[in-house]
Amino acid sequence: MNVVLESLLAALLLIGSGFVLVGSLGLVKLSEFFKRLHGPTKATTLGVGCILMASIGFHAWLGDGLGAREVLITVFLFITAPISAHVMARAALRLAPGLRPPTPTSEAAAGRSAATRD
Repeated sequence: MNVVLESLLAALLLIGSGFVLVGSLGLVKLSEFFKRLHGPTKATTLGVGCILMASIGFHAWLGDGLGAREVLITVFLFITAPISAHVMARAALRLAPGLRPPTPTSEAAAGRSAATRD
């Protein structure tokens, strides 16, 4: 295999793994529901996309074809991840106000109102 192609595929795998790690840590470490949505939908989607692009490049170099499975996985992932995050956010906003997770703007407003009272 060509050294340049190997380096490119290795870089895609490393970048993808880094994004998956950052997205997973964001899911675990962020404090509230609406902030946690960004980890899996943004960073992890980009990371899995980079890993799938490396897989497509590897199989194309070997002569196995374009890799229809990887292309379908990529399309499915890039379509479903934002839609599922949107649906979860809408469902959380439609909960009763007592059951609703706090939004970042409500916390900021509560902090400002407490600061102005003091």
